[in-house]
Amino acid sequence: MAASRKKFPVARSRLLLARSLMTAVRAATRPGSPSLAVRAGALPRLVRAMRSGEYRGMTLARLGLLGVAAAYILSPVDLMPEGFLAVFGLADDALVLSWLAAALITETDSFLDWESARSGAPAQGASGGSWPQDAPAEPSLVTGHIVR
Repeated sequence: MAASRKKFPVARSRLLLARSLMTAVRAATRPGSPSLAVRAGALPRLVRAMRSGEYRGMTLARLGLLGVAAAYILSPVDLMPEGFLAVFGLADDALVLSWLAAALITETDSFLDWESARSGAPAQGASGGSWPQDAPAEPSLVTGHIVR
């Protein structure tokens, strides 16, 4: 009985992680949201703004965790080696990767919103708006279809 109780917090945390990842992916892939290239280009600016003290939307500890998670994914050293544990060895990598993806989407949304509010330019993050560089200025007609 006690062993089954111990499993539920782990399963629940995995479900919450999967739910947060799905929410972040849904937000990142909706029409008008920043592209992957825009998000990747925002990361160096985010780090510079944090180091200079301008951006306070993320803590240094959180930035460090993102870096450690990225290093863990890229590192050949693994806590649960796939060679010995097969599918179960991939579980730790999948958990870290899903947390990293969700955290990066969330943090870049917040940063891009902060950056656009600071500059006064329209932007798309978690709160809405549109990216002018991702869409043509005016819709154009192509054989009966409106392309935006």
